[in-house]
Amino acid sequence: MRVTYDRSADAAYIYLVDSIEPGEAVCNGRCVVDDQTRKIYGMINLDFDRFGRLLGIEAINASLVLRPELLQQAVRR
Repeated sequence: MRVTYDRSADAAYIYLVDSIEPGEAVCNGRCVVDDQTRKIYGMINLDFDRFGRLLGIEAINASLVLRPELLQQAVRR
């Protein structure tokens, strides 16, 4: 698992695989936006591959929804 964080956008990405190739994350109804979270804190997006396997998690307003220790260890973008 690897985490990247863009402080200016307050966005983090949690990679559950070593890398995600261009076009590998496909939505077609498989990418999920948690609207309930967005109303309270931010937005969570789940990226899946064409087989329905979870590749990664994107957190918008990451400083509100992720633990500070995780963001401190994240690779800065």
